Amino acid sequence: MSDTTSELADNPLLATEGLPDFARIEPSHVVPAVRHLLATSLERLEALEANIQPTWEGVIEALEGLDRPFEHAWQPVSHLFGVKNSPELREAYETVLGEIVEFGLRASQSEPIYRAIKELRDGEVWNTLSPTRKRIVEKKLLDAELSGIALSESDRERFNEIAGELSQLSTDFSNHVLDATKAFSLVIEDPQDAEGLPSSLRQLAAQSYNESQQQEEGGEESAAEATPESGPWRITLDHPSFGPFLQHCCNRNLRERVYRAFITRAAEGEFDNSDSIPKILSLRVEKAKLLGYEDFAAVSLATKMAENVAAVEQMFETLRSASWNSAVQDLDDLKQLATASGCEEPLAHWDVAFWAERLRETRFDFTDEQLRPYFSLERVLDGLFSLVNRLFGITVESVADVSVWNDDVRFFNIHNEAGEHVASFYLDPYSRPENKRGGAWMDECLSRRIVDGSVQLPVAQLVCNSTPPVGDKPSLMTFREVETLFHEFGHGLQHMLTTVDEADASGISGVEWDAVELPSQFMENWCYHKPTLLGMAAHFETGEPLPDDLFQKILAARTYRAGSMMLRQLLFGMTDMALHHGYDPDGDETVFSLHERMAEKTSVLPMRAEDRTLCAFQHIFAGGYCAGYYSYKWAEVLSADAFGAFEDAGLDNERAVSETGRQFRDTILSAGGGRHPMELFKAFRGREPSPEALLRHNGLS
Repeated sequence: MSDTTSELADNPLLATEGLPDFARIEPSHVVPAVRHLLATSLERLEALEANIQPTWEGVIEALEGLDRPFEHAWQPVSHLFGVKNSPELREAYETVLGEIVEFGLRASQSEPIYRAIKELRDGEVWNTLSPTRKRIVEKKLLDAELSGIALSESDRERFNEIAGELSQLSTDFSNHVLDATKAFSLVIEDPQDAEGLPSSLRQLAAQSYNESQQQEEGGEESAAEATPESGPWRITLDHPSFGPFLQHCCNRNLRERVYRAFITRAAEGEFDNSDSIPKILSLRVEKAKLLGYEDFAAVSLATKMAENVAAVEQMFETLRSASWNSAVQDLDDLKQLATASGCEEPLAHWDVAFWAERLRETRFDFTDEQLRPYFSLERVLDGLFSLVNRLFGITVESVADVSVWNDDVRFFNIHNEAGEHVASFYLDPYSRPENKRGGAWMDECLSRRIVDGSVQLPVAQLVCNSTPPVGDKPSLMTFREVETLFHEFGHGLQHMLTTVDEADASGISGVEWDAVELPSQFMENWCYHKPTLLGMAAHFETGEPLPDDLFQKILAARTYRAGSMMLRQLLFGMTDMALHHGYDPDGDETVFSLHERMAEKTSVLPMRAEDRTLCAFQHIFAGGYCAGYYSYKWAEVLSADAFGAFEDAGLDNERAVSETGRQFRDTILSAGGGRHPMELFKAFRGREPSPEALLRHNGLS
């Protein structure tokens, strides 16, 4: 056996079954594994093209067989790129990224395959297919057309060039945001400057300072270690640090410094994304024109639940007009409190979070820090698992000795009501700003599909950036971090509770993008359900349950500044849609001017001229939400209305809640991409969705 053959045989990325061996995967494995996979896949693709048959087995199942090795080789690499980033992994990833994109285009632009799928749709076999399989075929035809299959040779060549350029630009964009976030820190040495900071932030900031010192000194422990009580404290732009700092730091100048750093992230110096944005937008416009669409928004909506841009804009305006007066009142309330508290300066953006937190404390008489001790990760997980058992009849159990990418990562199995193992998931709960991107997400590790006659069970990866344990204290979560965990678990449920065996429609695969947030946002509603919340809230030291008055305050605070929060999300969505619909990247208006123009409709406090938050807007420039960020609000309408079914049944009626939960499981969760989301919503709710429940939940109706 040659050395090369031996190395490939021992490469964990070339496994063909089971879970990825994350602990063994090194950056050095990536390039040889991916190139070997691409070479063998190209051979299989060419063989398929030479002998393709216009049947389900002959074309769709054959294509699924081509896709499966990538699930074992490339999917783990993409996942590690987000949770265990390093210069070595980044170099390996970028080395083969273009080749991956090139092969994907080669497969999606295969004329023999396209012709066979069309023959399948137009032939006698069509009537023998199930509705799910018909939907898969129709979607594959649309995907092929959106991949440039119908273009002339010269246009297709340019289309492929654009795809490669966009892939590289989005990777660079994401890397710049990560690097810019890591590059900034504020070290506070004077205890007076740390006045007002809660103990959890002091602990996190002291720990961050010590870790940064060790990195600078090559792993050696610093002679003078920071302590939570006396500092120094290191503040970063990572949200568990940045968010509480703006809420609690009494030093206005320091708040301004951190805020300005945040809104200019990746907007200057070596990590500047400013020039990348118009390049990305121009390439998307060119891509849309090649495909015969008016603009990129039309390309995006071709695969979504919303019929057209007008439908999205109608939703925007319904929610915006219902929120504006409430947001005006929100700002007036903050100004009055700041003035009454002796603040002589006009209210600025770096003051909003600070005074909003003071007003919340005054109005509801509790703080995030008072709540943290009641929300240890372990108790929250117990409460979450108890809830999904009541709703969906599933049981979650922890599993040891599974290969993971970080010692904090845990693994769980899910069993159905009959006790059968039906799915599994990884949970990566804590923030690691040195190598893990911010935010929270659910990744597909393995999809439900038929492999060699047996069902491959789905496996999800749930990633959060919650506050990590500090010292001898467990992870104590903010209430928002609890909501985020429930949100991502909702995504995981749709992936894991699918009963569809075709990989192209199992779980979240094939679900229209603007409906994919329905289960996740639906789960957040349960954080305000008294039995659920009290079932997971207990003081980590005393075991004392969350006092009832605190629960009532949480409930009352749910609609606190709801108009402002609604408008903030609408600003993101409206800016995204405006950039992709009717905007000329080569015209006179800059992207930042457009952003400011959208803010005039959605921001009661005018946007600052230097605001460059678009330079860190990864969702639309490095993620899948381009011309689709509206999906959060679109799906929130769906999810609020879906939760309304439980309210109608009676939240105190355990039997009715259980029955409604099973119905939700057997429609929205189990069918996944196998049926159109409007069809599924009607099957669950008995009618089309209405925004009334969302506005009511937010106190805006």
